[in-house]
Amino acid sequence: MLPRCAFSVCHVLVLVLCLSAAEDFDWTKNNHGSFYYGTFPAGFSWGAGSSAYQTEGAWDKDGKGLSIWDVFSHKKGKIQQNETGDSSCEGYYKVKDDVSLMKELKLNHYRFSISWPRLIPTGIKSDHINEKGIQYYDELIDHLLENKITPIVTLYHWDLPQVLQEKYGGWQNISMVNYFNDYANLCFEKFGNRVKYWITFNNPWSVAVEGYETGEHAPGLKMRGTGAYRAAHHIIKAHAKVWHTYDTQWRAKQKGLVGISLSGDWGEPVDISNQKDIEAAERYVQFYLGWFATPIFHGDYPQVMKDFIGRKSVQQGLGTSRLPTFSPQEKSYIKGTCDFLGIGHFTTRYITQKNYPSGRSSSSYFTDRDLAELVDPRWPDPGSEWLYSVPWGFRRLLNFVKTQYGNPMIYVTENGVSEKMLCTELCDDWRIQYYKDYINEMLKAIKDGVNVKGYTAWSLLDKFEWDEGFSERFGLYYVDFRNKNKPRYPKASVQFYKRIVSSNGFPNQREVENWRRKAVETCSSSNQLLAAEEQRSTAANILRLIHGKESLVLTINQMKNLI
Repeated sequence: MLPRCAFSVCHVLVLVLCLSAAEDFDWTKNNHGSFYYGTFPAGFSWGAGSSAYQTEGAWDKDGKGLSIWDVFSHKKGKIQQNETGDSSCEGYYKVKDDVSLMKELKLNHYRFSISWPRLIPTGIKSDHINEKGIQYYDELIDHLLENKITPIVTLYHWDLPQVLQEKYGGWQNISMVNYFNDYANLCFEKFGNRVKYWITFNNPWSVAVEGYETGEHAPGLKMRGTGAYRAAHHIIKAHAKVWHTYDTQWRAKQKGLVGISLSGDWGEPVDISNQKDIEAAERYVQFYLGWFATPIFHGDYPQVMKDFIGRKSVQQGLGTSRLPTFSPQEKSYIKGTCDFLGIGHFTTRYITQKNYPSGRSSSSYFTDRDLAELVDPRWPDPGSEWLYSVPWGFRRLLNFVKTQYGNPMIYVTENGVSEKMLCTELCDDWRIQYYKDYINEMLKAIKDGVNVKGYTAWSLLDKFEWDEGFSERFGLYYVDFRNKNKPRYPKASVQFYKRIVSSNGFPNQREVENWRRKAVETCSSSNQLLAAEEQRSTAANILRLIHGKESLVLTINQMKNLI
């Protein structure tokens, strides 16, 4: 453990500890309100993102196999309003339309994921390869490159083939490592001559915790205290194996990079003079980001995870820790398997120490941490209940990564904000504010010496938001999900983000304020057009439903869905 400064001198981020190497960032200051006008380094890459299940639709078309999300979303009560991603944005049929939106934004890159069961329906390469799936991604990649947009490709964004879940228990089973490697190898073979940036996993924290601990996400298992740790263990091994496969078989020929995208909220101590709160805040980040980053950069789990989970396992009368262990050979095999680190970041929490009793029935990932998460009621929260706008936490997280992991090359792979509105709203002023503030904190982090090479706005389109269905919208472009053609409409944030991209940052106060004013002006007329279009669509749907029924009585639910 690195030496800490006295907390009377170091602010919260004593967490990241007053290293002489980090003298360019002063952890004692927290200038929440200051804005820095300036530009990003030459060659900085601007993009937007999506994922296969959230946007493609065509869930059972052209030979695609079932994923765990196809099955999970079809179970009643799992998703808000029992919605599914069956059609979503119909991105499968709108490649050219969507690339034209990216071109309008002047994006340098587009981050998307490949659907494993669209390429390999059962997940097992030796069973069958779906050529139509390969053709679809060929078309997408080629169209991006024709428009001078770099593809950044995620291999796993949560849509495990259902056969692997049913047959083996999914990520609870070590056999996933080899099946995933076979799938990745196929992608390198088919697309690697054109794709130079690969991400193995997107946010494995959610895969492990929400898929195998809380059951909120597919496959919906509640294996408290063990399931998340076992899933994460196998995901880390799978990531390392794929990195080595690329390194030994493809790198010399294709000259690409392989990384992983990890999500991390920032954790700030409630009381910066309380050593227990300082330690709890560091623990929060280590149990979140460090759970995956520390093995990949240093070869093993964070010491604090080993200590806390090990001690609680002993108190529960278990012979071994619920946190699995890596052998010495595995540690050296995993360490260093990251050409760049993807960071997904949305929000921050205040953290305080909270002790949880160690009983077998009460053990879980959350109680293992011995902490409580708090929010400041003054923080803006326009959409998702978990997503508060706390821009200063972003800079601190990026500096934490720099200090902890040797200043790796970073691509911000997800950053954005949702809205939860029943009515149509294209004038997303709060999203403009979120992007302005968070991107500015990233610029400050680059000034601190953090090696950030690119930024991905999350997301290009409104899309299926997992257990929240279509109730939350993250898109720069509004998607009318009630219209079978799923038309896209630009929100005000499109114009604002486009200006940031074109200027490579924030030239001066007057210009940035002008961007905002013009963006809001253009969205007002678009709002009126969209409202009229949706009224026409609703009327047409009502007429269609009436003509198709013997009775003119509509159910309450049918009316709700139409209005």
